[in-house]
Order: sequence, then C-alpha cells, then structure tokens
Amino acid sequence: MIAKRVAKLAAAVAAFVAIVLAGIASSSTRVKAQDDEDSGESRIQQGFAIAPVHLNLSGKNLALVGLGSYIVNAHVPCNECHGAGPAITQFLPGGNPYFGQPTIINPATYFGGGRDFGPVAPGAAHIVSRNLTPDKTGLPVGGHTFSEFVQIMRTGVDLDNLHPACPPGVVNMSCVPAPFRADLLQIMPWPGLKNLTDHDLRAVYEYLSAIPCVAGPPAPSPLHNDCS
Repeated sequence: MIAKRVAKLAAAVAAFVAIVLAGIASSSTRVKAQDDEDSGESRIQQGFAIAPVHLNLSGKNLALVGLGSYIVNAHVPCNECHGAGPAITQFLPGGNPYFGQPTIINPATYFGGGRDFGPVAPGAAHIVSRNLTPDKTGLPVGGHTFSEFVQIMRTGVDLDNLHPACPPGVVNMSCVPAPFRADLLQIMPWPGLKNLTDHDLRAVYEYLSAIPCVAGPPAPSPLHNDCS
C-alpha cells in the first residue's frame, strides 16, 4: 500500500514538473520571439527618428525605409563618406557634435557625394565618393536599379567605369594604375558591406530612394544628378 502511494506521488510530481518545464520553455520562446519582434520594430522607429532629411514615402515600404535609415545613419554612418568634404563638415553651423553642439546634418549635401580621398597612387586618379541620391527616375545611386545596387554592394564593381585602367607604364589623373583593379570601387568598404543580408540591402536601397535628390555640380561632373 505504501509503495503504491509513493509511486502515485512520484508520478504526480513528475507530471507537475513536466508541465512547469513546458510552460517555462513556451514562455521563453514567446519572450525571445517578442524580443526579436520588438528589436526589429525599434530599429524601424529609430530609423525614422534619426533620418536627417525629409523623406518621400509615396509608394515606399515604410518598414524597409525605417530599417534602411537605421542601417545607414546609426549602424554604418554612410554620410561620413558620401557627404561633401571631410566627415566633420557634414554638419550645419551650430550643429557640430565635435564642438559639443546638438547634431544637425546638412541636408543640402546629404549623400550627395564629393569627399575626395586623394589618389590611389602618386599622380593617379583621385577617388571621390559618389552621389547616392535618387535622380529624376526616382532610382537612387544616380539611377541604378536594385539588381545593379546589389551587384555593386556584393562585388564592389564600378558600373560607372569612372577611372579606367592606366596603360602599362602610364600614370595620370584619369586612370587607375596596376596593381589596383580599375573595375572595382577603391574606397567604398564593399568587402564588409557585401555581407549584409538581401533584406538589409533592400532596406538600404528603399531608404536611398526616399531621400531628396542632391543635384551636385553641373554636368558633366559625375556627381551631378538630374533631379527633375
């Protein structure tokens, strides 16, 4: 009789423990899912909060725009290279955080390109950051399609072919000498950015499609964009 009672009690305890453990596992899964969901939503909201320019959201995927803003403004501060001049000049007067001022990005040069990194070799072509804003087609990066944008980000290929390869024994300011590959972007950190997921690249492209066009210098400058 005692043995039967002990066996029943043990079975009841085991069942109770199993129920508790199942509840903990389920709760943990729900918490993790909620954390992941909240994390994604918080990035989108933060992206909109920190976007330094007015965004054209007509026909855009809002979640992608917000995430794209988070990636390029908080995670990888792309305007530091794709704004005109040195990174410190991307701010408006009175809005330079390096002077202890509240950060205010200059919208007139935001992603308009123009930062000169100098020549890749003495006497060779200067590498200047590109204008990434949308042109009159509404496509960013000077009118590149999303598939072209992915190709650029994954491989570093310079589809604009701004700086051809120098002939053997010749170096001038219009070409890129060996051993540098002239068909690749020389400064843009595509070796790291190529590891972004397809979803993240889509978000970045969607965000760049939503920012204002920066006309830049007059044509035929490669920084020029036809805004309308």
